Amino acid sequence: MLNVPAQSFPASGSQQRVASSGAGRNKVVLKPGHSLMDWIRFAKSGKDLTGLRGRLIDVTPEELEKHNRRDDCWTCIRGMVYNVTSYIDYHPGGEDELMKAAGLDGTDLFDQVHRWVNYESMLKECLVGRMALKTPANQGKGRLIKRHLLFTYRYDWFQTDAAVHLVIYTRRKVITHRKPTRRCDSLSLFSHPTMFSFTVNTASSVGKIQLTMRKLTKGKWATLGQPLEHHNTFLCKKDRAVFYRDCVLLSKTEVNYNTQVFRLQCPQGTIIHVPVGKHVYLKACIKDTEVVRPYTPVDQRLAAGPDPPSQEPDLYLMIKVYPDGVFTQHLNSLQTGDHISVSGPEGSFSVRLLRDVTHLFLLAAGTGFTPMARLIRLSLQEIDTIRKTKLLFFNRREEDILWHKDLDELAAEDERFQVEYVLQEPPGLCSNSRTGGVDEAVLRETLVRPHGSRCFVCVCGPPTFTELTVR
Repeated sequence: MLNVPAQSFPASGSQQRVASSGAGRNKVVLKPGHSLMDWIRFAKSGKDLTGLRGRLIDVTPEELEKHNRRDDCWTCIRGMVYNVTSYIDYHPGGEDELMKAAGLDGTDLFDQVHRWVNYESMLKECLVGRMALKTPANQGKGRLIKRHLLFTYRYDWFQTDAAVHLVIYTRRKVITHRKPTRRCDSLSLFSHPTMFSFTVNTASSVGKIQLTMRKLTKGKWATLGQPLEHHNTFLCKKDRAVFYRDCVLLSKTEVNYNTQVFRLQCPQGTIIHVPVGKHVYLKACIKDTEVVRPYTPVDQRLAAGPDPPSQEPDLYLMIKVYPDGVFTQHLNSLQTGDHISVSGPEGSFSVRLLRDVTHLFLLAAGTGFTPMARLIRLSLQEIDTIRKTKLLFFNRREEDILWHKDLDELAAEDERFQVEYVLQEPPGLCSNSRTGGVDEAVLRETLVRPHGSRCFVCVCGPPTFTELTVR
């Protein structure tokens, strides 16, 4: 019997996973008139949602604990306290999920399920105040206690009169699908008075990244400099707020009748490398409210083509546009040259889980295919141990299949890759397909474990699909 690894993909706490087991949440059916937009209108109605008539207070842990009932519910997220009593009926995860954080610091629970949500904007009318921090008894007068530990990365640097070379050792293999050399206009990392252009090279097998920086003014630097103020990359990731950059929409390419690939260009001097299995958040202001959604980047094409990859480190996001989707309708309305806020990479999946794997099974439904696209390419081009990669792709109709032609061509060209489509409606000319849905019979027939093999299964799709598959 095929074992599903305990740390499945996407990870249970990842926002790539539309539904998850354990710590994840399930969406509930909300009452009519309790959608996100309904909450936005209600929050802006002028009603006093805190019960404090506009006052902000310092809240002690003892005071917070008192407000732990359905009709009097306070919670704390990153040091800020909110009265979420009015929000309970609007919460997509339902009352039970929200009440888990009643009267408590709910930061960890919040991050497990929807770290990407802009709670500050959504709950700003519910803000009670700030948590009152106690001074530790052993804290000396005038002594500062640091809240975060600094990571110490090992690096070397050397220079000539014209350039500086910074070599960073990551202590893990660096996987990249693009040509490793990058050129940008400037690097805003160290507070040195000189600005410079730079090139990035990676030695993937040893986990080394080298930045070669050309000085605009020739001469020797006495020191490399210090990290710039507000650059918080030395914080533990769990303590670091999601940081967004302003990207430009370069193009929209149609995949099928309701899905497009959005190509986004990063700001000058910025490279956003999103590892396989990770995702980014897009943020936009819609009707005076910030709305955030997670999306998994794909490569420019499914398989390596004859042309060299683009030198530009652009992001490609395959996104289905829903008729009633607040965010996707906004994205669809954007024109070339418009701007959108994009976060850095998020997620807990690591390709190290695929070490020594011989057979990789990918089960995807709808746009749950997006994290699988890069996994397919990774397994065929960069992981020598994987002898077979099989994609079982579930859709309603044949025209819903994303990158249908590309998948068929890849399967025909590479015997290590196999794809089968499972359609709810009878297929037309699609030969490698069957009619049905996700059930035990389909999974038993598909997930066959060869003798002596080491198998790994990745699942991504809508809530019901993910639950039935993992179960």
